[in-house]
Amino acid sequence: MYRSVGISKQAFHQGLRRRRSSQEEVLYLREIIRQIREDHPTMCCRDMYFKINPVFMGRDRFEGLCREYGFTAERRKSCRRTTDSSGVVRFENLMQGKELTGINQAWSSDITYFEIDNSYYYITFILDSYSRRILGHHVSNRLFTEQTSLPALRQAIQTRGKELPQGIIFHSDGGGQYYDQDFLALTKKYGFKNSMCEFAYENGKAERVNGVIKNNYLKHWRIQDLGQLVQAVDRAVHLYNTDKPHSSLQRQTPTSFEVKYRKLATKEPAEVGF
Repeated sequence: MYRSVGISKQAFHQGLRRRRSSQEEVLYLREIIRQIREDHPTMCCRDMYFKINPVFMGRDRFEGLCREYGFTAERRKSCRRTTDSSGVVRFENLMQGKELTGINQAWSSDITYFEIDNSYYYITFILDSYSRRILGHHVSNRLFTEQTSLPALRQAIQTRGKELPQGIIFHSDGGGQYYDQDFLALTKKYGFKNSMCEFAYENGKAERVNGVIKNNYLKHWRIQDLGQLVQAVDRAVHLYNTDKPHSSLQRQTPTSFEVKYRKLATKEPAEVGF
């Protein structure tokens, strides 16, 4: 077949990988544009282009993408589509109507951006939806799966260790990083149930973590480059997990809440009940 069309097998598969890589970058870019649009409802597409400065896409194509997916400032329609010709995978929203009663029943994840000197960096968080504890996180300068959701999930799995049960709901938005083949292979290996929402408010706990880490911590520190951002996010996550009381956890920190939860689960006496 390859000889009949005048191309080698190697060249064919190299071209296929390049095409898939390009499609992935477009899908990832859509999520960042969505977040910028939420922060800047009236910013024009051209200003967003020069703000993001995507190296793989020209200005005209970028503006066409904004029009195609409803990101132009003058439109007030939902900027998320439920179908896509690029091969988007969408899982059922398993969190809809779900009432959590303990840790490790559901994890939530989202990717946000942080700007330093007109350059964009991306932060991925994974948290336990019951205790609000951030289990995994990762900072990168690209939006590929191997630099976002994949290392964050590996860290979250390592955080739980032997405590990790089968059947945890892994909830996210419809970003390509959450249905990439390598990511799905890892969730399958550890028995996660993939879940996706259609609208940002359906992933509210992860969205709130984005805002808390950026607005309560990172924006108050002098961060000048990627290396400093990595250290700052590590510090912010530690403070969030171990030092910040949460009203939804009866003014306990996520880590102290989990300690008391485990004591009750094993019928050990706890100094303070839930």
